[in-house]
Amino acid sequence: MSLTVADVAASREFFHTHLGYQVAMAADGFASLTRGDAAADIVLLQCGSEVLPPEQRDQQATGLIFALTVTGIEAEERRLREAGAPITMPLREEPWGERLFQLTDPNGVVVQFVEWATQEEPTQGD
Repeated sequence: MSLTVADVAASREFFHTHLGYQVAMAADGFASLTRGDAAADIVLLQCGSEVLPPEQRDQQATGLIFALTVTGIEAEERRLREAGAPITMPLREEPWGERLFQLTDPNGVVVQFVEWATQEEPTQGD
């Protein structure tokens, strides 16, 4: 996933500090982040960078929710809260069984943690 942001260093530090991503490669206005257990790497590009096509240079990552599925969402939310992470939507459960909370990075990138509530199977004779 590639995100165009105003401050690459701020997002790089956020993803490293709170989500455990490591810098695989970095240069001025660019960082590639990886995490061994993640399904996708994150590339951060400086807004206005000439490596982007002209029509994309001034766009920034907005309206995007970067969703991560987790197990043990209460413990993850507690860990992040205790670490001082910017939790912008507290843990809640939706009527359809989705449990979630959100963080927002310094560039406005929303990171959502999701866990599906388990449905209890009916026992025989119910």
